[in-house]
Amino acid sequence: MGQREWLFALAVDVGAADLAQPDCAERIAEGCLAMTQELREHADHEDAYIHPLLRERAAEAAEALDAEHLRLDAALTALDERARRLPKIPADALPDARHGLYLAVNELISAYLAHLHAEETVAMPALWQTCTDDELGAVFGAFKASRTPEESLTDLRRMLPSLPPADRAAIVRATLAAGPDDEAGGTLAALSTTLSPRQRSRLYEDLGVPETWAVRETVQGQDR
Repeated sequence: MGQREWLFALAVDVGAADLAQPDCAERIAEGCLAMTQELREHADHEDAYIHPLLRERAAEAAEALDAEHLRLDAALTALDERARRLPKIPADALPDARHGLYLAVNELISAYLAHLHAEETVAMPALWQTCTDDELGAVFGAFKASRTPEESLTDLRRMLPSLPPADRAAIVRATLAAGPDDEAGGTLAALSTTLSPRQRSRLYEDLGVPETWAVRETVQGQDR
C-alpha cells in the first residue's frame, strides 16, 4: 500500500489492538518500527538524490522542506521510543501505553502529511520550474538505479493499490516493457499480489491480457 494508506491503516490497527492477546504488543510494536524505518529510508533517498539539486536551484523551497524534516524526525523518534517500550510494559499499564502510542502514530501522520504537502506544493513545482527534463531524468534515474530489483518490486507493490486504474496500468505496462519478455508473466503476477480482486481484474483488463496468462507464464518460467 502507499505510505499514506499504510500510515492510516497503522493508526486503525494500533487503536483497535487487543493487547491482552499473546504477542499483540510485539506485533503492534513491529508494525510501528517498520513504518518509521520505511519513512527514514524515504527521507534518506530524498537527501541523497533530490535535495542537492533543490538546494542548488531553489534554496527557499529546500529550506521549507528542511523545516518539515525537523518536525518529522522528532515524530519518528517519539514513535520509535514508545514502540520499543510497549512489549515491556506491565499488563496493568498497557491501556495507557497503547493510548500514548496511538497519539504518537497520529502525530507522525500529521507531521508526514505536512511534509508531503510541502514536497508536493513547494519543492517539486520548484524543481519542474528550474530544472530541465534531462536533469530531472538523471536524478530519478540515479535513484532508480540505486534500488535492487527486490526493493523496486516492493515499492511498486505498496504503491499500486493506492493508484487510479489508468495510472496503475501505465506504470505496470512500463515496468513489463523494461524487463525481459520471458519474465513478464511472473513480474505481473508478483506485482498483482497486493491488489484487491477487483483491482487485479481491472488491471488485467486494461493491459489486455487474461488473468490466467500471468499464472501460466509464471509456471512455465519456473519449469525452464
